[in-house]
Amino acid sequence: MRSLVTLQRVDQAVSTLCLSHRFSADIARVFRWVSKSGDGHLYLAIGALLALTAGDKGVSFLVCGLQAFAIELPVYRVLKRLFRRARPQHLPAFIIPSDLYSMPSGHTSAAFLMAALLSHFYPDYNAVYWTWAASIGASRVLLGVHYVSDVLVGALLGLGCASLVLRFSEYVYFAG
Repeated sequence: MRSLVTLQRVDQAVSTLCLSHRFSADIARVFRWVSKSGDGHLYLAIGALLALTAGDKGVSFLVCGLQAFAIELPVYRVLKRLFRRARPQHLPAFIIPSDLYSMPSGHTSAAFLMAALLSHFYPDYNAVYWTWAASIGASRVLLGVHYVSDVLVGALLGLGCASLVLRFSEYVYFAG
């Protein structure tokens, strides 16, 4: 229990550091767009575009993405209800979150899931994928709607779901 109190204190201190300076509003303008890119619409568009233009590899990417999100979304919702962790309070928030709870960060989870899938299927742009995913996670803290630990748990959730589907898909789609 003591470690949870320490985690809460560290999270609060980091959030306070990130949000209690005169540049917060300027930073928020940039990170609103970054965060918006992780709302989910872009993921479906990427999957559909690749399925239509990249042959079997694109279709496999889309199928793996749909399967990974079919796992990630329910697990994310269960964890939100299980943790019921309040979002950062007594600090500025630069967007209105879609729900009350912060643990885990769904935007971060989805971004890391996509980065892992894109890295697996299209590794030439790994630096772009991972930078983008990390930026989405950072944006959630800098916008005042998540703690750092929410983002870390979200990243692990996304990576875990992508890894599970990729491991399974090797046996189903790529065997032979």
